[in-house]
Amino acid sequence: MLNQFSRTQLLFGPEAMEKLRQIRVAVFGIGGVGGYAVEALARSGVGALDLIDDDRVCLTNLNRQLHATHKTIGQYKVDAAEERIRDINPDCTVRTYKTFFLPDTRDLFDFSQYDYVLDAIDTVSGKLALAETAAAAGTPIISSMGAGNKTDPTAFRVADIYETSVCPLARVMRSECRKRGIRSLKVVYSTEPPVRPSEDPSISCRSGCVCPPGTRKCTVRRDIPGSTSFVPSVAGLIMAGEVIKDLVNGAHPSRISPST
Repeated sequence: MLNQFSRTQLLFGPEAMEKLRQIRVAVFGIGGVGGYAVEALARSGVGALDLIDDDRVCLTNLNRQLHATHKTIGQYKVDAAEERIRDINPDCTVRTYKTFFLPDTRDLFDFSQYDYVLDAIDTVSGKLALAETAAAAGTPIISSMGAGNKTDPTAFRVADIYETSVCPLARVMRSECRKRGIRSLKVVYSTEPPVRPSEDPSISCRSGCVCPPGTRKCTVRRDIPGSTSFVPSVAGLIMAGEVIKDLVNGAHPSRISPST
């Protein structure tokens, strides 16, 4: 019977579509990368999605975040993303967590219930905690490296963290993963050297912050990265594609099972 996933089924077949319907994927970070990944997973027929992010939509998110519109400014990103998912696939089970994931919040999540974890957060300590917790649970994970200050969407690659180069965040992650005995971590990274953003006081978040009340301010960063609409989105779509490919092809067959 013809349905909204028929074109995908033409490529993967009915058994793969049923497998996708039964899986649960957790997406940590619903920003420029994670937002596109979430929507691609929903449009692929993934049956359950957990969305984890404590941030709200800000005016400066509109240039790159799929769920960010003038209508959603001030909303929690997980709520805006959930609304889009329900419009795309009402049968998808969505759970939202308004939580900033760090080592001290990892115990709020049972990673054994996930068939895959997608890491699109931007703090090193959080990324390492995700990698460690997923490994301990035997849950597949893919992690996004730096997508800010980049202008070339064709420079992304998929590799193990120990095979990466150029990316400053990947360099830090390689070192920290070695220290922690993390033997492998699948990542999406860019071979493009980062561009140094200009310091323009007239458009600086430091002097003219427009974040909604209650938002974790980006001004706490040492540097506020520049971004485009077409770089983080590509990273997110690549990540979603890797998740779907791994699950459909049975790269992690022990984790492909109905989620409760």
